[in-house]
Amino acid sequence: MNDWTTHDLGPLAPSYTRHSDTLRGALRHALVDRALAHHMSPTPQRVLDVGGGTGVQARLLAERGHHLLILDPDQEMLARAQSAWPPHAEGVPGSITYRTGPGERAAELAGTGWDVVLCHGVLMYVDDPAPLLRALTRCVRPGGLVSVLAKERDALAMRRGLRRDWPGVLHALTSAEETGNLGTTSRGVSRAEVTRHLAHHHVDQLRWYGVRILTDHLGNEPVTDEFEQILEAEWQVGARDPYRGIARLFHIVARAQEGQEPAR
Repeated sequence: MNDWTTHDLGPLAPSYTRHSDTLRGALRHALVDRALAHHMSPTPQRVLDVGGGTGVQARLLAERGHHLLILDPDQEMLARAQSAWPPHAEGVPGSITYRTGPGERAAELAGTGWDVVLCHGVLMYVDDPAPLLRALTRCVRPGGLVSVLAKERDALAMRRGLRRDWPGVLHALTSAEETGNLGTTSRGVSRAEVTRHLAHHHVDQLRWYGVRILTDHLGNEPVTDEFEQILEAEWQVGARDPYRGIARLFHIVARAQEGQEPAR
């Protein structure tokens, strides 16, 4: 199958758009952006966003002057992104362009030599993460960054427990597959396995973060005037043990080794 999922994602674009406007959605994007700002060069970078969807993360980077290409197989997602974020938005120093296609063919469709390659919220829809992770390592230049955000398989029970969903807790302890808030079937993956896959292709982890540790169970609560305080609390606990180990989402930032040829 020439796509990164064998699951029926259904009307994911509207659900994801609504999610991005909630507290949890806004925190996810803000926390990932803060980590990227910490590791990326402030000078304009060429960034490939594999599975960039509706473009929220790309817009944050474009606003800091970076130039992005979003590659996504979902044409509705890309249409929403293009409608919200024109390629050269007024007042935005960076740019966003768009291309349709599956992540496993990223090197073929988007080329290689990218300064930064993003893959956020995609691995949970993949039956086998290895081909997609290999594609990411093919696209990044030596010395460039790879950023991966995914659900931690071993922490899926936390949200269920905090919501007092005891059958859900027991299910999450024995199965990596679930139906999440977006109404689609997804699965958790192992951060350690993702790190090993990247390292096998000479892309080494620099740092990893837990994302949305304190607020993941809050459902679709709106953003309030407490957002900056919540963001700072989440950032602090997400950067240290033992808290990051129970986060539903993990964010890996890794660097491709210098002097190594991209994966074939």
